[in-house]
Amino acid sequence: MSTALLQQRRYDAQAAQRLAAGGLLPPLARALAARGVQSIEELNLLMRQLLAPGQLTQVQAAARLLADSVQTGKRMLIVADYDCDGATACAVGLRGLRMLGASVDYLVPNRFEYGYGLTPEIVELAAARAGGRPDLLITVDNGIASVEGVARANALGLQVLVTDHHLPGPQLPDAAVIVNPNQPGCGFPSKHLAGVGVMFYVLTALRAELRTRGVFNDGNQPRLDGLLDLVALGTVADVVRLDRNNRILVAAGLERMRHGKLQSGMAALFQVAGRDARVAQAADLGFAIGPRINAAGRLSDMTVGIECLTTDDFDRALELARKLDQLNRERRAIETDMQVDALVELDSRALHDTRTITLYNDSWHQGVVGLVASRVKEKFHRPTIAFARNDDGSLRGSGRSIEGVHLRDTLDLVTKAAPGMIAKFGGHAMAAGLTLRADTLAGFTQAFEAVTRASCDAQLFHRTVATDGPLASREIGLSLVEAIERQVWGQGFPPPLFDNEFAVVEQRLIKDTHLKLLLELDGLRFSAIWFRHTENVPTRVRLAYRPMIDEYQGQRRVTLCVEHRG
Repeated sequence: MSTALLQQRRYDAQAAQRLAAGGLLPPLARALAARGVQSIEELNLLMRQLLAPGQLTQVQAAARLLADSVQTGKRMLIVADYDCDGATACAVGLRGLRMLGASVDYLVPNRFEYGYGLTPEIVELAAARAGGRPDLLITVDNGIASVEGVARANALGLQVLVTDHHLPGPQLPDAAVIVNPNQPGCGFPSKHLAGVGVMFYVLTALRAELRTRGVFNDGNQPRLDGLLDLVALGTVADVVRLDRNNRILVAAGLERMRHGKLQSGMAALFQVAGRDARVAQAADLGFAIGPRINAAGRLSDMTVGIECLTTDDFDRALELARKLDQLNRERRAIETDMQVDALVELDSRALHDTRTITLYNDSWHQGVVGLVASRVKEKFHRPTIAFARNDDGSLRGSGRSIEGVHLRDTLDLVTKAAPGMIAKFGGHAMAAGLTLRADTLAGFTQAFEAVTRASCDAQLFHRTVATDGPLASREIGLSLVEAIERQVWGQGFPPPLFDNEFAVVEQRLIKDTHLKLLLELDGLRFSAIWFRHTENVPTRVRLAYRPMIDEYQGQRRVTLCVEHRG
């Protein structure tokens, strides 16, 4: 389904004029104004403009709890999640707490044995650790839904500090402290912090608390900005909305990478991915570095990813990065096979009458179903949940949604319409996970469709692509691409997508997979590529595209990366 309704974003013309007067190229000024930017000053993403930690509910209580634990020599254990946000949050927690004097180790659940979060089984495992029973459990990127796990920790005499960013359920865990911008009553202005961002904020509050206790002063306190490359990676990889606060964090991390100030593991991952950290972009983190970390949690054990991000030995980091790269290659091969299965099944369905897609295959890998759901969602523009069989016979699903359909809230509506059908669930607006009994799949499929149909406007399911309008041929050049690359883009703040009507001079397939085009606009010709698209286009066609720089044999030229046909 490559055809879409291309609709130009509305923008504040006066804001665009102010931005252009401030030195921005007009197409970029219009695009930024369409994303709500009102002035040049808003593009100065300085760390001193970061929202203050004190606005996070209970962050001061967390700082006091951690400071007490540091000063009394208590053992701390971080319980991590098995995705890139969880891995970076764990690495930031380990590095930061150790810098601040803590005795801390970590435990990351194997998703295939223990599932997600601080479960009672994980608490038992933590309490029985050979290195010594911890006094304080610290969850990162999980815990807000761990009611039973926290209760078990309390019963065993273990304190729990929850740091999370996921949406809470109807009941909060009875933890000693909870830091989560999305918990009830928290007035933190940015609700989009990733798990790694929450952990970074906790560390800044802890350092301030230790400073008030006389442990540090401005001259000898540890530099937490050395962790910002990890914060940037986790924030981008978790696909949270890049509001201004998150863009400040990501911009600071990218700036450190470009100046060679990055962890050994990050440097090793850039090397094995064939990317140059000196010109790092958010896209490098989202499409090259993040997937290699995520591959460990999808196919194996996230310990490999966390160890890569916490070692200071580059040779060891490179060895681990190569393992992650190999796991990512295996993940891609598995994902390709699963996508073929999914598309073969969907060929036999009449999808135009449905609002949702539910998929299951007994042979699928449960660590990769989320990626399949994402690809299918992109192709068919429907909220999609893909399931694989768990070792205990239950079905574990991972879903991805479209703009306007809040997936976690939709699953909550399903539980209200059919109590007991979903064993457990959690997630965000755009992504969620759940577990079902195998015999309830058909019922869930019907309930998911019915609830979505009843709660969502039908127009949401017609693919509409927001663009930044047309460019004049003279505006398409290296200077525009370079100006775009100087900004921080990502989820909720997407890079400019332009659209024009072109004459198609030539078109041919490359490797039977990608469509290579020569396009003409106002007498000028432009090379273009449409990745993973094999159908020819008409000789005159409206295309949505992003201009990018193609470097070949030392030459730099603009190529148009086509994404949609109008």
